[in-house]
Amino acid sequence: MGDFIFVLGGARSGKSRYAAELAEAFNGKVTFIATADPHDEEMKERIARHKAERSKDWNLVEENKNVDLVLSKMSEVNGIVLIDCLGLLVSNLIGAGRSDEEIEKKIGKMISTVLEKDLNAIIVSNDVGGGIVPINPLARRFRDVIGLANQKCAANADKVIVMHAGIPVVIKG
Repeated sequence: MGDFIFVLGGARSGKSRYAAELAEAFNGKVTFIATADPHDEEMKERIARHKAERSKDWNLVEENKNVDLVLSKMSEVNGIVLIDCLGLLVSNLIGAGRSDEEIEKKIGKMISTVLEKDLNAIIVSNDVGGGIVPINPLARRFRDVIGLANQKCAANADKVIVMHAGIPVVIKG
């Protein structure tokens, strides 16, 4: 049976680094699904920095909207799939004009594919629910959609880890 680990935390909490350490420690091949979309120079630099930090032995898949389809095409994984990150995936889908219902369905399909294919998977996400209510309607929408997506991941994951200032805190499993 596959292990489904959900790692979430705020900005600069260490969630991506910790998830990469978990994946590296896993016995087998790592398939890294990157959801970032390099829209500007700062994001391109950020992506380059993350690539330099990752193992060159990892299989890299860059997919910013259809992670569910990538997972559905995986016939066998001798190792673990690391998806980083759910927050960027949701942001990309909102930016593409998808409705909240379409996004919820897409995230649900991603999770059900992980479970049905019995994959070992780590999903990284942003925890944005601890802040103030944003004044901007788009920011409120993002907060609401990612909050529901996080709840769905946490409900289905075997293990949930929240990162606080670089310290992993297991809250499930």
